[in-house]
Amino acid sequence: MGLSVTSGVLDQFEVFEDNLYAANEVMNLTRIPREEAWQRHFVDSLLFQDLIPLGSVVLDIGTGPGFPAWPLAVVRVDLQVVGLDSSGKMLGFLSQNPLPNLKTVQARAEEWEMRESFDVVTGRAVAPLAAQLELSAAFCKVGGRVLPMRTPAEREQVEGDFSSLGLKLEEVVERALPGTDVVRLSPIFNKVGQTPQRFPRPWSEIKRSPIL
Repeated sequence: MGLSVTSGVLDQFEVFEDNLYAANEVMNLTRIPREEAWQRHFVDSLLFQDLIPLGSVVLDIGTGPGFPAWPLAVVRVDLQVVGLDSSGKMLGFLSQNPLPNLKTVQARAEEWEMRESFDVVTGRAVAPLAAQLELSAAFCKVGGRVLPMRTPAEREQVEGDFSSLGLKLEEVVERALPGTDVVRLSPIFNKVGQTPQRFPRPWSEIKRSPIL
């Protein structure tokens, strides 16, 4: 994946894994079995890290217990990462595993007002694709990228017209998750114009009337 990882970084991942599954016994943070954690959480979070430009300020929407925000911050110390989630339980766990370049924010994405503030906005299958893009676009600076982490089944949706959000599809990157038969899709949406103030709409409206 284009990464050179030291033994010290691997130790950090092992500690995080221990903490995650200890907390999971009482907090229900993940449904992924521990024996699959390295592939399904850590490697999956880093599968498209090379699409994030050097020195970016990154927003991870719906980070949960820290995916992909925490692995990205560990291996890409050049990044400043913000993990956004509405769940205090999830962010409570994440805040107990701090990193100098990782910040957590508890808020609903459709209500948070940090518009045009991030170079890259990502998230792992936060919601249906159109909803994820509507939640993501306003946070991204013009000239930045929105990188939703999706599946090949959504390729047709990915190629839809999201110009109303100020987004233009540059490329669709498809990669296999090492050691599995799982394939991931990461469309690269460039932010080519400001997102109108009416987006994102309230969540009930997003669900009732998707933009695509």
